[in-house]
Amino acid sequence: MNYNFFTKKKTTTPQSQPIPGREAEMIQGRSGGWMFDAGIWKMLRRCLLVGTAKSTYYAGKQELTEDFVTVVRQAVAENPSLVAQEILYASDGRAINNSAPILALVLLSMGEAPQAKQAFGEIFGQVVRTGSHFYEWLNYTKSLRGFGKVVREAGKTWLSREDVKALAYQLLKYQQRQGFSHRDALRLFHVKPPTENHRQLFEWVVKGWEDLPAEIPSEALAQIWWYEWLKRNPCETHEAILQGRLTHEMAAPVGKMDKQAWQLLFQEMPIGAMLRNLGSLTELGVLRTDETTAVPTTEGTSATDCLANLSRVEAVLNNKEHLRKGRIHPIDVLKALKTYESGGRLGRSQKTWKPVSRIVDILEKAVELSFDVVQPTGKVFMHAVDVSGSMGSLVADMGLSCCEIATTMALVTAKAEKNYMIRGFASEFRELGITAKDSFSSAVGKARNQNFGGTDASVAYDWMIKNQFKADVICFWTDSESWAGYQHPSQALAKYRKKVNPNVKAVYVTLTPYRITLVDPQDPLSWDLAGFDPGTPRIIQMLATGEL
Repeated sequence: MNYNFFTKKKTTTPQSQPIPGREAEMIQGRSGGWMFDAGIWKMLRRCLLVGTAKSTYYAGKQELTEDFVTVVRQAVAENPSLVAQEILYASDGRAINNSAPILALVLLSMGEAPQAKQAFGEIFGQVVRTGSHFYEWLNYTKSLRGFGKVVREAGKTWLSREDVKALAYQLLKYQQRQGFSHRDALRLFHVKPPTENHRQLFEWVVKGWEDLPAEIPSEALAQIWWYEWLKRNPCETHEAILQGRLTHEMAAPVGKMDKQAWQLLFQEMPIGAMLRNLGSLTELGVLRTDETTAVPTTEGTSATDCLANLSRVEAVLNNKEHLRKGRIHPIDVLKALKTYESGGRLGRSQKTWKPVSRIVDILEKAVELSFDVVQPTGKVFMHAVDVSGSMGSLVADMGLSCCEIATTMALVTAKAEKNYMIRGFASEFRELGITAKDSFSSAVGKARNQNFGGTDASVAYDWMIKNQFKADVICFWTDSESWAGYQHPSQALAKYRKKVNPNVKAVYVTLTPYRITLVDPQDPLSWDLAGFDPGTPRIIQMLATGEL
């Protein structure tokens, strides 16, 4: 009997303890494991992209959002201009939705430095783009800070924009939200109309039109005129939609909606509305494969085959440029796919429908197109998807779990390449049976069925060492709460480099808004990426080839 086990130099440390000599660089996660500190800027990006309005496995939404607010305030105090850049980055279609960027925008306006106020004013119009965003901003501002000079200036600018037609569209489409109406906003900000069109628009907002003008006042106010005309002639919904180009938010509250009306709305339905209403349109019979629908036009009537409707869905949702311009996030498409396939069993809708197979195929392709990828790199990829129990928690209001999203992002990255393997890790490294030939629905189902166990990211390296699997890039899709192993992932990576491939690159994609990372900050060949960014697959490819 001797004490060599105690005196010899140790190369591994249980994840329940910090690595000796690295304690200052590490923090304890909510799972009890010790990880490296990601710092406030990585934490900020994660919170902006992922959001904190939904509880995770390890933390409630109140705790997560308090952490979010704290990190935004710290970042604003350190570099308000960089905070503004991060808000813009997330708001431009990369965040799950725009709520987290809007909250951060309010916190930016509360910064003490003049640079913070200036940065807020410079990006306000790029973040608060719609009437819905405007109401949400008003609500957060009222609750957190009140309406000072910088806020009033931003509100005035938004409500007196030069493009009156676009402003009228927003004021008509979103007439009230979150306890505010545009009448409240006009009175709050004391907006003076810069033009006659503005004056007439504001008059409609405040007083409405008791008497409908005999003629449309101007092209800028045409939609409002047709909306008011429909209020007085609710049975003439088809005419109002055709002539006034009304959206369903405008027509449905005041008109008589039927299948024909929805067919007309569908013809010019924006991409976001189309994605949200696929189930309703199927239930109404607008989207099906075996029927012809008579559709009135300004000239009279013409027969529009429902196959043409399906072709329009395909032309819109399977167009990469349409997806980009519409700021359609891949997770929105994945949610739409899951909801549509359920036939109405998921989500808030009380309607039911029989899914059209072609639409399911269109949505499958749209998921892939909504991510940003490049041509195959020729590198060998190992995708390690976290399938532990903690990844089963739902993300925001998506109706999707972290595991489902992780699997989707791993699969779209794998589909862009030729040499890859996808496996799942928990307390062991499991075969998931997922290949690039899988649909996203089937891949998600396979991963979901494996969703249990503790979390130990190091088992991926152990398996690759044992099987001499030589990867160029190892991608982990995880919440980064690794706690169950006898060694830290960074220590296991060092062993893999020593025994298999000294030049292997490791990428950890963190899918929760925590301030932890499995990346050793002293490792130049390891990277931490924030989850849910549509550009992540392309970034991984560029890291693989050394372009970044």
